[in-house]
Amino acid sequence: MRIVIQRVSHASVTIEGHCKSSIGKGMLILVGIEESDGQEDIDWLCKKIVNLRIFDDENGVMNKSILEDGGEILVISQFTLHASTKKGNRPSYIKAAKPDISIPLYEQFCKDLSGALGKEIGTGIFGADMKVELLNDGPVTICMDTKNKE
Repeated sequence: MRIVIQRVSHASVTIEGHCKSSIGKGMLILVGIEESDGQEDIDWLCKKIVNLRIFDDENGVMNKSILEDGGEILVISQFTLHASTKKGNRPSYIKAAKPDISIPLYEQFCKDLSGALGKEIGTGIFGADMKVELLNDGPVTICMDTKNKE
């Protein structure tokens, strides 16, 4: 699994003109799933995400996790995170998992992340045409890939 975390002051996702989810201070997480991903990837990411110290403490130092800061999370499926641009100018998405694999993994990731956070998270709708708005705070943007844990 490949994710992009953006620390945000607020974020929202709109589908067909209707706001599906919105959050205040917290994390917007874009998630891309490939065929070889599984529960081990979900477990590793969920633990890493909720303990990642990217929120400011009382001294203005990034030293607090989202658990300590009380922030919210919005998760958006993003197959284009697995784009290959090695050949030509048109990206290939061959590494992105097909919906029969990626939808259950996306749903499990959201469920497990909500459990790790201890509250509901916001989501988009898998495969929908989504309009995502955010105010990146910092800016802080972090990329993680479970294939590069070490």
